[in-house]
Amino acid sequence: MSTYWILFIGIALLSYLVQANLEHKFKKYSRIPLGNGMTGRDVAEKMLHDNGIYDVRVISTPGRLTDHYNPTDKTVNLSEGVYTSDSVAAAAVAAHECGHAVQHAAAYGPLKMRSSLVPVVSAASKWVTWVLLAGILLVQTFPQVLLAGIILFASTTLFSFITLPVEIDASRRALAWLNRAGVTNASNHGQARSALASAAYTYVVAALSSLATLIYYVMIYMGRRD
Repeated sequence: MSTYWILFIGIALLSYLVQANLEHKFKKYSRIPLGNGMTGRDVAEKMLHDNGIYDVRVISTPGRLTDHYNPTDKTVNLSEGVYTSDSVAAAAVAAHECGHAVQHAAAYGPLKMRSSLVPVVSAASKWVTWVLLAGILLVQTFPQVLLAGIILFASTTLFSFITLPVEIDASRRALAWLNRAGVTNASNHGQARSALASAAYTYVVAALSSLATLIYYVMIYMGRRD
C-alpha cells in the first residue's frame, strides 16, 4: 500500500498545483484586454455563427468558472466574469465552450459517447460513496458489495477519461477559430493558448486521480483474504 499512497499524495499535490496555476492564469489574462472590444458573449455568438450554428443561445450563468455547454437545451452558459468581459481569458473560455457546440453539431464521436454516459454517471454518483463505504466494512463477509461499488466508481473513471479528448478537441477548435477569425492576434494568441492549456491539465489530473482511487479500491478487494 505504501507505493499507492506515495502515488496518491503525488497526484493530490499535482492537482493542487494545476488548480492554482489555472486560477493564476485566469486572473492574469482576465486583466488583459482582447484589444477589439469583443466581450465573451460577442466571441461566442460570432464563433457559433461562423460555424453555421444559429439554434444555440449564449446566456449568462451565476458563479465563477461555471462556464459550460448544455447540449440538452442547446445553450452556451458563460459565467458572469466571462459573459461581459472583453479580456483574453474571456475570449478563450467563450470559444472553448462554443467548441463543444461545434462538436455537437458535427456529431463528434467522443462527445456523443460522453453524453450517453451522463445518465449512468449521474446515477452512479448518487450511490457510489455509500456502496463503497459499506463494501469496505463488509469486505470480509460480503465482498460482492465492494465489487458493486468498484463497478460504479469505474463508470465515473471511464467518464473522466472520455472527457479528455472532448475537452482537448474543444480547445483545439477554439484556438484555430480565434486565429482564423482574427479575434486574437500575434500578441495575445499565445496567452489564449496558455489559458486553455492550463484548463486542460485540470482534466488530466482529475482523470489520473480517479484512476488512482479506483486502483486503491481494487487493491482492497483483491487483498480481502490477506
